[in-house]
Amino acid sequence: MAVAGAIAIIVVLALFPVLILMSGGLASAIIGAVLQRDGEVRHEGSELLELDD
Repeated sequence: MAVAGAIAIIVVLALFPVLILMSGGLASAIIGAVLQRDGEVRHEGSELLELDD
């Protein structure tokens, strides 16, 4: 019984940092896409939009 609890704690401690980092990366990608689309809509017709990122 005690071994199962120790294994569960090790698994949780190994997974939480990975899940937090992955969710942060996903949130950053979503926010970046939304803000880029907003910038393109707000500045439609600007010659600066034709420049490479």
